[in-house]
Amino acid sequence: MLGAQVFEQFNIGLSVEEYSILDTLMCEKELCQRDLAKLILKDRANTGKLLDGLEKRGFITRTLSVKNNRPVKLIEITELGVKQAEEAAARIRPNYLAIKKRIDNSDIAKVGELLTELRNILHESLKIQI
Repeated sequence: MLGAQVFEQFNIGLSVEEYSILDTLMCEKELCQRDLAKLILKDRANTGKLLDGLEKRGFITRTLSVKNNRPVKLIEITELGVKQAEEAAARIRPNYLAIKKRIDNSDIAKVGELLTELRNILHESLKIQI
């Protein structure tokens, strides 16, 4: 909820979830909806609705492909999507830097390590369930 308020206050033009998708697609090329949903910790239906909106605005494209002998739509970020994500990051960055000045670097590193470990655990557990 706090993230939504920040995005609204800075007139980002994206929801937190939409930004999360664009940011993830900038790091991971050609994801399918199922894999993207796991990475952003959303269900596939909610992810699909978010993708529909991003596609209508020209921020992503979806192309039909085959994965594990099944048809899937691979999602790619467009140049417009990259631009929108970069503009959002630029608007948020000054606040992030101000907050970072108030938190000790060792604490930031600990949080980063914990989040990485959490992501690895979630990735492993979700991989097993497929």
